[in-house]
Amino acid sequence: LFFLQCDNAKGLKAFYDAIKFGPNHLMVFGGVCATVTSIIAESLKGWNLVQLSFAATTPELADKKKYPYFFRTVPSDNAVNPAILKLLKHYHWKRVGTLTQDVQRFSEVRNNLTGVLDGKDIEISDTESFSDDPCTSVKKLKGNDVRIILGQFNEEMAVKVFCCAYDEEMYGSKYQWIIPGWYENLWWEAWINSSQCLIKNLLAAMEGYIGVDFEPLSSKTNKTISGRTPQQYEKEYNARRGDGQSSKFHGYAYDGIWVIASTLQRAMKDLNSSKHQKIEDFNYSNQKLGNIFLNAMNETRFFGVTGEVVFKNGERMGTIKFTQFQEQKEVKVGEYNAVDDTLIIINNSIRFQGVEPPKDKTIIQEELRKISLPLYSILSALTILGMIMASAFLFFNIKNRNQKLIKMSSPYMNNLIILGGMLSYASIFLFGLDGSFVSEKTFETLCTVRTWILTVGYTTAFGAMFAKTWRVHAIFKNVKMKKKIIKDQKLLGIVGGMLLIDLCILICWQVVDPLRRTVEKYNMEPDPAGRDISIRPILEHCENTHMTIWLGIVYAYKGLLMLFGCFLAWETRNVSIPALNDSKYIGMSVYNVGIMCIIGAAVSFLTRDQPNVQFCIVALVIIFCSTITLCLVFVPKLITLRTNPDAATQNRRFQFTQNQKKEDSKTSTSVTSVNQASTSRLEGLQSENHRLRMKITELDKDLEEVTMQLQDTPEKTTYIKQNHYQDLNDILSIRNFTDGKDGEKAILKNHLDQNPPAQWGSSDPSRTSKDPIEDINSPEHIQRRLSLQLPILHHAYLPSIGGVDASCASPCVSPSASPRHRHVPPSFRVMVSGL
Repeated sequence: LFFLQCDNAKGLKAFYDAIKFGPNHLMVFGGVCATVTSIIAESLKGWNLVQLSFAATTPELADKKKYPYFFRTVPSDNAVNPAILKLLKHYHWKRVGTLTQDVQRFSEVRNNLTGVLDGKDIEISDTESFSDDPCTSVKKLKGNDVRIILGQFNEEMAVKVFCCAYDEEMYGSKYQWIIPGWYENLWWEAWINSSQCLIKNLLAAMEGYIGVDFEPLSSKTNKTISGRTPQQYEKEYNARRGDGQSSKFHGYAYDGIWVIASTLQRAMKDLNSSKHQKIEDFNYSNQKLGNIFLNAMNETRFFGVTGEVVFKNGERMGTIKFTQFQEQKEVKVGEYNAVDDTLIIINNSIRFQGVEPPKDKTIIQEELRKISLPLYSILSALTILGMIMASAFLFFNIKNRNQKLIKMSSPYMNNLIILGGMLSYASIFLFGLDGSFVSEKTFETLCTVRTWILTVGYTTAFGAMFAKTWRVHAIFKNVKMKKKIIKDQKLLGIVGGMLLIDLCILICWQVVDPLRRTVEKYNMEPDPAGRDISIRPILEHCENTHMTIWLGIVYAYKGLLMLFGCFLAWETRNVSIPALNDSKYIGMSVYNVGIMCIIGAAVSFLTRDQPNVQFCIVALVIIFCSTITLCLVFVPKLITLRTNPDAATQNRRFQFTQNQKKEDSKTSTSVTSVNQASTSRLEGLQSENHRLRMKITELDKDLEEVTMQLQDTPEKTTYIKQNHYQDLNDILSIRNFTDGKDGEKAILKNHLDQNPPAQWGSSDPSRTSKDPIEDINSPEHIQRRLSLQLPILHHAYLPSIGGVDASCASPCVSPSASPRHRHVPPSFRVMVSGL
């Protein structure tokens, strides 16, 4: 009996002294320290001695090539690995990670575990090791989503590991730690001061860990080879031990004695049957007897206080127990019988922190972020209302297409504007269809269809609007005011050209780089229902390789189209025929559409990971832009047609505003210049008309005086011809009383109403001898004056307003018969000769 105190030198010397100086020893029993035991066990082959240990658990001694004569009644540290495999399978854990202290003993267990799990459909997703600070390794385990951690470290490192686990939140219902179960009772109390975490935090992290270790005594009540049950043996052991310190290896030492006894008994039986040798004949050079002892020990099998004692290649096939840390104490929850390869969980005593065992990994449930059905229904209802409004505008436009107001506003172009708006509305239904409504293949088709519909709808609506404005610009910006006729067929051609450009871009896009369905995966989110799963949102997109380039081309073209519309609206802003000119409403539409598109595009890009928000923004922008455009185009026409149908069609082509005075004088082609010139001309004609009226009044007085003189002194006819010929010619040469026609007709009418025409020769000749001054106001004189004035007025005034000629009895209709084309003096001579 030697006490070697785990000193290799002392152990080796004691062994050699016993061989040299002592009697012949049949076996070596013992060896507690792994280092001393391994040195002795390696040299036993030279002396044909069998060694049996009851406390050496180091896995290194399981190497039969190096230690062929070594046996142990205590299970190896590696014996826990089959038990761990059984536990993992029991809870369907197929993904684990290891955390190992850099010590040979623990590294060997970890390496053996790798071999045990290999081919068992259990993955070691991460293997971490540490020397002093385990926190980095713990972080890596968490980063690799390891939920089931198999640890191999001593008590001191265990305190640090669980402190790091607390800091990384690797504890609770989502994690399960499995560590060695051979730690001393209340092992953490001795090492808590070496860590930096609080005791309550350490205990919180430790709660629920499972320890794995060999069973010191069997829990069965069967009688052992000694005739005692394990419970009876334990009771007697504690009685004899008294106050001495207990060792967990005492049962294995007790069974070890019975193993040696059983081996010797079997060997003696074999030797007695052969009758050639006796057990007393054994010596260190007798290899035959050594092999008999070796085989006899390998065949040993009995029920001991530690359970079934069976050896397999020198390793004890023992019982492994499972304990769980529950409320600051170790509780046995199960055991594994290596002989039967069975696992027994004691009455479901394992307490997991959650409602179920932890998952071996984060269960990732992919969830399609789809558009909410109520949201889609609401926006679809708004879209339907918009389409109903567009249909009402279409009915109004077709019904009143022959009205002058609608006819001047190009009803065909109005129909195209409505068609474009309805196409834009229709695209909303397609934007709301995702993977929750249609299949992947259908969704990919919708990517192309909705792009085409929205693009063509935009171009159709604004192209028709801009084409109308271009026609107004082409007519009213002509300085010479020549007559231009631009038919709707030409406008349709312009819109068709714009659509042709769209089709070329879209066809090239579809052929070269078509839109595809892509799936974007986002970061995992916790389950809203509190389950131990993570939700990974996925979102469908319509994308292609060069998405930015194609969108840039489309945006550039649409932007140029809107700039062209703004230019036309600005150029025609002063044309004041509402039935023709929509420049004000086009400007408002372009402004609203531009602002909403910019805001909508920016917000849509920022919310691409939120399909409900993105769809809501896109749909509202389309609804707003289409609705505001249709309302600005048709509501004013509807109101005008119902209230004052003719006001909007009156030719106010030259209505002037204060803004015209601020127009650049150098712009010779502007409407303002034309209007100012026309204003000056009109004012000049009005002044000339007023001057001629005054002249007519003066000549009337002179004519009356001459007429009176002619009646009283016929001899003055020559004088009249000489002195008043020019005045009469002025009367007959008056032209262009366009604005004074009504006034002249009124004067003539007054003359005819007050003085009916008299016949020539009806005057009394007896009154010619009287003094003209005395009788100038007599009825005879007045009648005679009128009889002479009326023919003159008849021939002088009436031709200027479309009356009769002196040489005809009917109104002159031929341009050649007009006073503008006749020579005045002959008519005057006719009148004088008549007198």
